[in-house]
Amino acid sequence: MFVLSSPSGAGKTTMSRRLIVDDPEIVMSVSVTTRPPRPGEIDGRDYHFIDDAKFDELLEAGELLEWATVFGHRYGTPREPVQDALHAGRDVLFDIDWQGTQQLQQTDAGSDLVRVFILPPGMGELERRLRSRGTDSDPVIAHRMRRAATEISHWGEYDYILINDDPDLCLGEIRAILKAERLARRRQIGLAGFVRDMLAKT
Repeated sequence: MFVLSSPSGAGKTTMSRRLIVDDPEIVMSVSVTTRPPRPGEIDGRDYHFIDDAKFDELLEAGELLEWATVFGHRYGTPREPVQDALHAGRDVLFDIDWQGTQQLQQTDAGSDLVRVFILPPGMGELERRLRSRGTDSDPVIAHRMRRAATEISHWGEYDYILINDDPDLCLGEIRAILKAERLARRRQIGLAGFVRDMLAKT
């Protein structure tokens, strides 16, 4: 399970989308959310847009791996698609915040979690990026900036910290992390048998 987290506007969603396009071995975990779609968002691709009653139903049934309330709306990760992808040998990419990351760490698969936090190059640049999106009012942007400080304060809970000053360079670093983690000894399925057979033939 490969997590990308960042404050809003620092680039995690853009990086997630580019990584999914470039790497056929990783699939995106599509969250459910109670917030309305933003312009250009597509149900089932960006999020599964549901109402509060449906969200409560998923919670009560234990069908969410993690969930959190962000800016007055709830977000959660459906359990079944993630488990299906992992059982099929695929990596799963999560675009979630620190709250969801903490909850994933506490699941049965938490030992196979890779956590990457993306920092903006500065708070001024973060605010500029939020304003350039043209989707939020001044009060909403001010609230996002206050929340960004809280998000950033959790950087020490992550395995890797990247500064998204150059998006292409940042994406390259994410790919390098993913490649290295895939090559980790504990993820080399069948390696012990391979080595045993190789030594048996000497």
